[in-house]
Amino acid sequence: MPELTIATFNCENLFLRFKFSPSAKPEEAVRHGFILDTQKFDTIFDEERDITAAAILEMKPDIVALQEVESMDALKAFNARFLDGKYKYKALIDGNDPRLIDVAVLSKVPFDHVQTHQFRRAGSSYIFSRDCLEVRFTVDGKPLTLFVNHFKSMLEGREESMPRRQQQAEEVVKIIKERFGDDPSQHNWVMLGDLNDYHPSTALDALIDTGWMENVVERLPEAERWTHAYRNDLRQLDYVFLSKALAQRNASVKPVIVRKGLSGNVKGYTGPRFVGVGKERPHASDHCPVAVKVRL
Repeated sequence: MPELTIATFNCENLFLRFKFSPSAKPEEAVRHGFILDTQKFDTIFDEERDITAAAILEMKPDIVALQEVESMDALKAFNARFLDGKYKYKALIDGNDPRLIDVAVLSKVPFDHVQTHQFRRAGSSYIFSRDCLEVRFTVDGKPLTLFVNHFKSMLEGREESMPRRQQQAEEVVKIIKERFGDDPSQHNWVMLGDLNDYHPSTALDALIDTGWMENVVERLPEAERWTHAYRNDLRQLDYVFLSKALAQRNASVKPVIVRKGLSGNVKGYTGPRFVGVGKERPHASDHCPVAVKVRL
């Protein structure tokens, strides 16, 4: 029976772009094309991405879902330069976010099918802030489907933005039912990503209340479930939901949350950190990667 480690990680602004310094005038700098001038551009140091990569490699994932990736070029460059090209298979489709942050997949396992759901609408508006990226695999004859998400942020306020996340969660449930029927419980699938909210929340009820998926992070003691740190406010924002069949087949499995890449000023974590982590920056991300090993 095949066994895989599946992970999710909001790797925070995995960009392959120029970053203008505060004194620069972008419209002047790009008028005749990009000429890199250190007076006009800031540099994102390799040390930052070394730590991001270290957080991923710590989990030894066979498949990792990523959030906040700018483009396929950025994904390929990161894999080649910082992950030693360990992930042969890559999936990313430009989504809806105006900041150009997309969801993506890196995999050691070939996939059969990739599908975007970014064009699903409610009236004239797109439902997903980024996408619900569907990626299907066949592993030693066993099917597996991933639904990779990055829900609406809480930037406008948790309560104010909650209806949008609730709508997105309800749409994910619809998509899973469209794929597997009204009872998807006996199929092999994983719904995962940064859902930008914590339980209890009406934004997450549509997922939790189905009865046919399990948030496996809840297998950890409550104090150990947090995956995101904001000014020492520690919350679970990152999720791995297994279908009921997968959850039951892996009833004793507990997820792993890697916190060694967090900034030194996150006082809620007192364990070891990766070499190079600073008080504020560099760090791996303000999120922690989550991984779970499953038998299909």
